[in-house]
Amino acid sequence: MTDPADLTVTIVDGYVDEPAHFGVPPYISTYPRFTAGAVVDAGVPESNVVYHTIDELREDRQKWRDVADADLMIYIGGMTVPGKYVGGTPAEPDEVRELAWVAEGTALMGGPIRFGVGDENAGGQDMERKNLDYDFVAKGDIEAAAYDLVDSGLEGFGNRMRDNEELDRWAAMGAFVVEQHPSHPDHLICEMETSRGCAYRCSFCTEPLYGNPAFRTADSVVKEVENLYDRGARHFRLGRQADILAFGGDGEAPNPDALRRLYGGIREVAPDLGTLHLDNVNPITIVGWPEKSREALRIIAEHNTAGDTAAFGLESADPVVQEENNLNVTADECFEAVKIVNEVAGWRPGDDPADAPTHGSDAANRLPKLLPGINLLHGLKGEREETFEHNKRFLQRVYDEGLMVRRINIRQVMAFDGTDMSDTGADIARDHKQLFKTYKTEVREEIDRPMLRRVAPAGTVLPNVHLEYHQDGRTFGRQLGTYPLLVGIPGERELGKTIDVAVVDHGYRSVTGVPYPLDFNEASMDELTAIPGIGRSTAGDIVVNRPYADAADVGVDADVTKYVQ
Repeated sequence: MTDPADLTVTIVDGYVDEPAHFGVPPYISTYPRFTAGAVVDAGVPESNVVYHTIDELREDRQKWRDVADADLMIYIGGMTVPGKYVGGTPAEPDEVRELAWVAEGTALMGGPIRFGVGDENAGGQDMERKNLDYDFVAKGDIEAAAYDLVDSGLEGFGNRMRDNEELDRWAAMGAFVVEQHPSHPDHLICEMETSRGCAYRCSFCTEPLYGNPAFRTADSVVKEVENLYDRGARHFRLGRQADILAFGGDGEAPNPDALRRLYGGIREVAPDLGTLHLDNVNPITIVGWPEKSREALRIIAEHNTAGDTAAFGLESADPVVQEENNLNVTADECFEAVKIVNEVAGWRPGDDPADAPTHGSDAANRLPKLLPGINLLHGLKGEREETFEHNKRFLQRVYDEGLMVRRINIRQVMAFDGTDMSDTGADIARDHKQLFKTYKTEVREEIDRPMLRRVAPAGTVLPNVHLEYHQDGRTFGRQLGTYPLLVGIPGERELGKTIDVAVVDHGYRSVTGVPYPLDFNEASMDELTAIPGIGRSTAGDIVVNRPYADAADVGVDADVTKYVQ
């Protein structure tokens, strides 16, 4: 039997994306942290555990030695929702298989990849369970499998789910892994689990495969945040749950007291955190318990950082699709939930919360504290041409009523074994591919851009935008958080830096910005011409007539005061 104290372990993070779990950079999911904690708990020295992302392995082939030489190589990955990513590229099936071939020791695979693999990471696919040539595939929790495998001397394990007592230990013991992430500490956001599983059974969703909701205690989550904070983490997202409002309750009704302990505790142990965001909120919770939900939302907005998003799984505004897929919220109910979140949490730092939702010329120049997001899923059972019109009418209604949503996520179904969609598969999504593309373009043009102008009007300041890549003579970056805006800045600036930006223009799902505060004595021609009302001729005059004592001396008709401090 192999002594755990002598084992070397390499964890490869191929990234995950689930309905209630982010793990593509700048996020680090819970899986590698919990798994690292599990093997250490089983007796492996912390110094014998190596963590690499799949992007690290792509960029540096020498790091593959850690894959080859480890006594135990653990691959973690899996996408159960389709997405587009900037910070990293999830591992493709061929890459996952290559890791197994290269590993000379025991190879273990786990995470949501256990639900199935497609030909590529994209929507509109049927997903199949495959072992991809690994010695072991964890059909239960990867962290439980890793613990049992190490404890058995690499002989084997029984597929099982971990319990909350184990989770408390492993979450605390695995925090060290974040220090090995290439984005640590400044550009890494830790995904936090408050619960998993779901009380509802929508046809397409893999979250119910984890069972009914199982909640951690507030103390457990706060302790994990404290350990991560001690390891240098400053950005946190309470994203691993089906419904944050149900935390600490019966799985359906809100529990404001539990949320107060959770959010208040995090603020106490992480006083200088940079980001505290959430993800999923079930709109049926808000309409079912409106007063408790309002109290819970107030608590969140008091403790979070601005620009937060509560993703609503409407999925379809078509009653036929709702009925055939066991969707739990109607379009009218979702609209009411959007309205309540706006009224309680749609205020901006510097505004009076009682005035929410705040937008327009008198609003403060920051993003709102918390807004809903709308998820729409296509290719579901019962989808028809009218479905697309139902969805557009719902979105137009939200806009026409003066409300705000932070983002609209339109995607096509991925069909997994174990869900009700497995029989239908991706056939409907494939049949409606062209209709889907036309509709998506219409939503982007008719709803997304006007909504973005309302949420982040010209002059809105976005602090701490991390500069990520260059394209077409511009620099692109994002803030850390839930569904951050992509920001394009004129000129090519040094990557990896963080700057404050003021919004000057809007795309469908992105904005153009200039450095804030803008120094008119130093600003480039491209930065000056990006400001509304300043053309190239006026920008040229500004450059020629430098220097200026202050913005008032610039002497242009355009309102430039919002771009200076």
